[in-house]
Amino acid sequence: MTESIIINEVGLRDGLQNQPLFVATADKLRLAEALIAAGVRYIEAASFVHPRAVPQMADGAELSALLPQRSHLHYMALVPNLKGYERARAAGYKKVAVVLASTDTFNLKNIKMTRHEAELACREVIAAARRDGIVVRAYISGACACPYDGPTRVNVVQALSERMLEAGATEISISDTIGAGNPRQIENILTPLVKAHGAEHYNLHLHDTRGQALAMAWAGIECGVRNFDASIGGLGGCPFAPGASGNVATEDLVYMLNEAGFDTGIDWKALRPAVALAEELTGQQLGGRVFQWMRSQELRACAPVPEQA
Repeated sequence: MTESIIINEVGLRDGLQNQPLFVATADKLRLAEALIAAGVRYIEAASFVHPRAVPQMADGAELSALLPQRSHLHYMALVPNLKGYERARAAGYKKVAVVLASTDTFNLKNIKMTRHEAELACREVIAAARRDGIVVRAYISGACACPYDGPTRVNVVQALSERMLEAGATEISISDTIGAGNPRQIENILTPLVKAHGAEHYNLHLHDTRGQALAMAWAGIECGVRNFDASIGGLGGCPFAPGASGNVATEDLVYMLNEAGFDTGIDWKALRPAVALAEELTGQQLGGRVFQWMRSQELRACAPVPEQA
């Protein structure tokens, strides 16, 4: 029996949040529909942050009301605090995500709290969500390195993960926010956590800044993880993390996993219209390596055949 892997598409949230061109609500909906048409079932659709902090996410509630509602579709929203959680709950979300960065500096830059204060805010959201029957993911951001303080110690990430599980988070996302990690680091972080709590509680959120994301994803698979974030066309980048380029491209991750015999439920070739739409909306040239390869093959097929001497 083919083993299933969850691909959680974060292009609408993490992918768009740092884009200089504002993407209209109707266009975000078009992108969501293009992703769903390719088989995407899990989508992080919005974040309920203050619009001055992340203007691109100011229409979170409006977009959420328009998203297709089908039994096989699952949406998640990021919330920075209890106020954001209450807005997400009012918008109908059954799953939310909180963020706890690995260092004081990163937390202060990201949400204007120390790490201790951020942890307390996460715990407050988790407690409220448990009362309301809402599932919570906890992002451990900067899990491989902090953009301000450098490499993150493995035991710090493990301790934060343990505390978020103890608080009641159902899922922990080990997040290489600036793409500074490597496969061995992922193995070192995950091995004891998976042994203690089970792989089903873990997700990997990987940025491809240094070209290591697919290798790190495979290290996660070897550890038993079957839940990964990805962003269409490689869109992404944290506005509070200098040097954070795009997430691992959804099409590249899906291609690798499908070719390796896993079932993602997504047709990687059918993601091409979504990449083209994301390019149109952001004014960027996008697309993972697999579509670069596909374009090169198409150009070769169209090239004139040299005449024989």
